[in-house]
Amino acid sequence: MSDRSGIFAGDDPFAIARAWLAEAERVEPNDANAVALCTVDASGLPNARMVLLKEIEAGAFVFYTNYRSAKAIEIADTGRAAFVCHWKSLRRQIRVRGLATREDGPQADAYYHSRSLKSRLGAWASDQSQPLSSRSALMAEVAKVTAAKGPNPARPPFWGGFRITPLEIEFWADGAFRLHDRYRWTRAAPANRWDIQRLNP
Repeated sequence: MSDRSGIFAGDDPFAIARAWLAEAERVEPNDANAVALCTVDASGLPNARMVLLKEIEAGAFVFYTNYRSAKAIEIADTGRAAFVCHWKSLRRQIRVRGLATREDGPQADAYYHSRSLKSRLGAWASDQSQPLSSRSALMAEVAKVTAAKGPNPARPPFWGGFRITPLEIEFWADGAFRLHDRYRWTRAAPANRWDIQRLNP
């Protein structure tokens, strides 16, 4: 890819993604790591919602959630997920599609314990994605959990991470007159080498 230079240069898409995210963290006013996560339900109807990307590893992207949530149930059913992160200030985006697996070991424990106490208790109290009668009912559950779990609650068994191992990553940057720059990295399986193509805007 002789013309792949500047912000697109490099042989490691995860390194490029980390560099773009680091740049976004310096200029985005809120949640530079926010991504629109997409899953598909049992009927094939897509679902999208914002989550926070917590790690870009050497070969995957990691976020955390309640395993009883709609997103987690849909990922468990299909083993697949996609997301897009868009940074208005940089006029760039990254699209990812791939295979999703749970991260519910020591890494999930470490992340859970890095959160504020109120967020840790909230993870216990919220029956995520299920109907809720009122906010006061939720706050009553938080108070109940606080009394029961104390100041250092363990990670709930129904809460942890997902690791998305991409089969496709697309890097997009805004261009003058809507003539954007797009590079798509694809591979048939995680062990395969990447194929890189420049795409039309």
